[in-house]
Amino acid sequence: MRVMTFNIRFENDQDDANAWVHRRDMIVDLIVRHRPDILGTQEGKRHQLIYLRDRLPGYVLHAPGRMMDERSQYPTLFIRRDTLERVGGEEFWLSKTPHTSLSMNWDSAFPRMFSAAQLISGEEPHCLWAAVTHLDHMGPVARLRQGAIIARWASQRTAPVIIMGDFNDGPGSAVHEVLTAPETGMADSWICHGGTEGPASYTHHGFQGTPRITRMDWILTSSRFRVTNTRIVRDNINGRYPSDHFPYMIDIERRRD
Repeated sequence: MRVMTFNIRFENDQDDANAWVHRRDMIVDLIVRHRPDILGTQEGKRHQLIYLRDRLPGYVLHAPGRMMDERSQYPTLFIRRDTLERVGGEEFWLSKTPHTSLSMNWDSAFPRMFSAAQLISGEEPHCLWAAVTHLDHMGPVARLRQGAIIARWASQRTAPVIIMGDFNDGPGSAVHEVLTAPETGMADSWICHGGTEGPASYTHHGFQGTPRITRMDWILTSSRFRVTNTRIVRDNINGRYPSDHFPYMIDIERRRD
């Protein structure tokens, strides 16, 4: 199974040559080229997500019961139709009132969401959970509280779990520690596959192609998966990039032992 997390960058009038209208087909082409079975996007506004949905007919946009407005940014799963079947799912806000739409607390600059799908592989009768999120970029207290909510959710699952997203924090942070604590059953796929930390592993690049800040885009997997490959996708066309983040992609398989 191939899993990709991709911050597609919200439509911003100040992005000029990197505005959504100039990048959107590059994003579609990248997804089609790499063919993830599960794709988790961040920062997508409603019209951006609809654009991707309409141009990726091989995928189902997972947004159970979501009432999307035109201003908010939503983490969203796209599930390949020919390899996985949805059998359930849930979404909630990373706040003190998780079922109140657009709710936020602590020092969070924006409302933040967690979206999960329960899936069955065509090759396996057993369920798995795939989830996507985007933690706050400004509030360190909010990030830690948001991470703790997700960690608690993961610890309560009995089926294997994959959690992906833009966590706006790096390895070694308190957020990373709470999400990969033993009780969650989750591990960082990059570390599991022997990846090293440094500029070459950073996933944010500000449309320049030069890695900066930290490795903030993660895919966490439960111990019932084996990570067979990891890749930071740096695809570009003559130095033009589809987003200000590099997508991060992994290949995994279920452990038989």
